[in-house]
Amino acid sequence: SLSAGLDLPGIFLFAILTLMTLIANLVFIEEAVYIYRKIPSSKRSIIIWINAAAPVIATTSCIGMWIPRSTMFTDFTAAVFFAVVIHKFLLMMIKECGGQKLLLRRFENGRFKISTGPCCCCCLCLPRVRITRRTLFWLKLGTFQFAFFRPVLMFLSIVLWTNGNYSLYNLSPKGAAIWISCFVGVLTIIALWPVGIMFQQVRTLLISKKIIPKFALYQFILILNHLQTAIINILAKQRIIPCAPPLSSSARGAYITQQLLIMEMFLITLISRVVYRRRYDDLEPPECMDEEAGDDKQTP
Repeated sequence: SLSAGLDLPGIFLFAILTLMTLIANLVFIEEAVYIYRKIPSSKRSIIIWINAAAPVIATTSCIGMWIPRSTMFTDFTAAVFFAVVIHKFLLMMIKECGGQKLLLRRFENGRFKISTGPCCCCCLCLPRVRITRRTLFWLKLGTFQFAFFRPVLMFLSIVLWTNGNYSLYNLSPKGAAIWISCFVGVLTIIALWPVGIMFQQVRTLLISKKIIPKFALYQFILILNHLQTAIINILAKQRIIPCAPPLSSSARGAYITQQLLIMEMFLITLISRVVYRRRYDDLEPPECMDEEAGDDKQTP
């Protein structure tokens, strides 16, 4: 077994990381109870989903650390869960503005700046797009497609893996992994674009609701779970991370990724508790803001 092959420092490290995962889950459960009691039902499930991202990734990493053969399944599970979180984060920004109808009334003469990351941050010449029901539909569709296709691709990968046609570390053009990974990469970029567009539009309006630190936490989870993992996998594939019998380079890379993610997601869970733990008062409706602006103008 794995624990039999560990020395004393290894057992201590595994125990500390498992404890971190347990604490992260307990903090999330306590936060979920608070959200359920204090937050309106229209926002409740969305905010619980977003808060669950870090504990779920920590839990899947911990399972993968203790049971190395499950790494592919745990990585896929975390990726699918975060694909749903990307869609939920966009919906949360719309909900925090008072819902779709109020958002459209607030920005009835506004325009979306679409020259934003990760797709078009360099294309500054792109025209601004009017904020209408149709453009909101396309933004929501952009994130929903990833939440839909990621589980489908996960299922396809597992079917191919059971048939021996899929290996995470076989990146040759004849293997399925490289094509599925590229397709997932394109879908990820398409999904992140609407979130960036919406954030640019509402960040000033929602500054009282701590939207900037919330967006920063979401970005940290994205970078650590995808980019950091990809970099370590590439280093392991190139044998820059040396093998240490009985572990191969790829197995050591997986261990390093899992251990880093547990520590990082533990910290993000604690910070999320601080950022999201507050009263969720609604914004002033647009009519009230207009009346206040009119009163200010009439005051001599």
